Amino acid sequence: MGFYRKKPVVIQAVQLRWDTWDEMCDFAGVGRLEDGKPSGHQDGEHIGLDIPTLEGLMHANENDWIIRGVKNELYACKPDIFEATYEAVEV
Repeated sequence: MGFYRKKPVVIQAVQLRWDTWDEMCDFAGVGRLEDGKPSGHQDGEHIGLDIPTLEGLMHANENDWIIRGVKNELYACKPDIFEATYEAVEV
């Protein structure tokens, strides 16, 4: 068994919240799932985002981070994992 360290990669991310919804729509290209785009929805007072990925449909809840990966793919990350894994950088 070997040990490995994650390579330092700069990613783009937006936290899924009401006050960032317009930014999220631009960032993730929110549209219709039928067109292969992430689709937003509201469950009562909370928002969510369904993201089509190569592994299938991924559901993001309010306050999750939506990350654009190194191959331009989108995926969701829970806030505590995001905090433990990423730090802000100046570019």
